[in-house]
Amino acid sequence: MSSSPRVALEAIRGEQTLAELASKHGVHQTMIAQWKRQAIEGMASLFSGKAAPEATASPADVEKLHAKIGQLPVERDFLRDASVRLGVIRGGK
Repeated sequence: MSSSPRVALEAIRGEQTLAELASKHGVHQTMIAQWKRQAIEGMASLFSGKAAPEATASPADVEKLHAKIGQLPVERDFLRDASVRLGVIRGGK
């Protein structure tokens, strides 16, 4: 998969449609459109002399994300073990 700045620049150039770029880079059209919009907004703030406000996460949001990160390996292991028991995949780890 390509990096978002490069894909956004290709979208801004307009040499290919979003569908063509999505197929080329293996990214959904909606994501490319969002990257393009963010790039254009970033350029506008760059040339206006105004710094773009930094997005900050609240401590509660950070805690929720850390809890989710801890939960993901448990879910992955459960699904892997269930897949082995059902014969969908072979072997364990």
